[in-house]
Amino acid sequence: MRSLIDILELSTEEIDELLKTAEDIIANPAKYSEKCKGKKLATLFFEPSTRTRLSFEAAMYELGGNVISMASAASSSASKGESIADTAKVISCYADIMAMRHPKEGAPLVASMNSTIPVINAGDGGHNHPTQTLADLLTIYREKGRLNNLTVGFCGDLKFGRTVHSLIAALSRYTGIKFILISPVELKVPSYIKKDIIVKNGIQYVQTTDLESVMPELDILYMTRVQKERFFNEEDYLRLKDSYILTPEKLSNAKKDLAILHPLPRVNEIAVAIDDDPRACYFKQVYNGKIMRMSLILKLLEEANK
Repeated sequence: MRSLIDILELSTEEIDELLKTAEDIIANPAKYSEKCKGKKLATLFFEPSTRTRLSFEAAMYELGGNVISMASAASSSASKGESIADTAKVISCYADIMAMRHPKEGAPLVASMNSTIPVINAGDGGHNHPTQTLADLLTIYREKGRLNNLTVGFCGDLKFGRTVHSLIAALSRYTGIKFILISPVELKVPSYIKKDIIVKNGIQYVQTTDLESVMPELDILYMTRVQKERFFNEEDYLRLKDSYILTPEKLSNAKKDLAILHPLPRVNEIAVAIDDDPRACYFKQVYNGKIMRMSLILKLLEEANK
């Protein structure tokens, strides 16, 4: 049974196919309004979420399907000690496809190994968030018309940011990519991401603590928040949380066609004044996320029915 746990499980050809379907959904929504009639999506979110959960649910409803969901981790059988494996077996009896978010890395993988329906990883700890990456890729593609020959700056929390790790992995398979990694020393990209993905794929990269010095080079600026929930020590969080705040002044040297992305939620790392700048793409990302989840649900259900 095909699931999606890690973005690298999709070939670049499959990503191109998902992008093509997404563009067709945007152009012809009525064509897709009953594609999942009679199908059910189960959303299992063991960690708080607004955008991702509602995006999955909106995606399924817009495909004509239905949604069943768990109100919260505290109200699920997990609070009684039920294993992820057993939960997956149970949900397989109720739904045709499931989306799972879990604070423990690897939990959606365990679910997929024990499920008879496709499992979509909706975020597992600091590890992976493949559908956010699909939203990011569609946004970049729609803004730039390509996924190659781009200089991409990642700014903020590059250590714990699962969206950053997934997007680096996805873009590393395209040609002419250069990464500029902007973060405090304490929140640098993990060494395994550098070694196993960036260096292994021969990608050019620069590490710096200074956003403004590299701003003129960037085609894409991917901002992230410093995530309080990933810190063990509140002092460290308070010291680092305002390391980078993007303001109109800091964009004075940026390219006119720069695309500014952010996986949201935003705290204060992008000034509200930037929202009206045509280069701000983070709310477009939200819309694109729903569309890419529609595209992915269609693909996985189609493969499951073969």
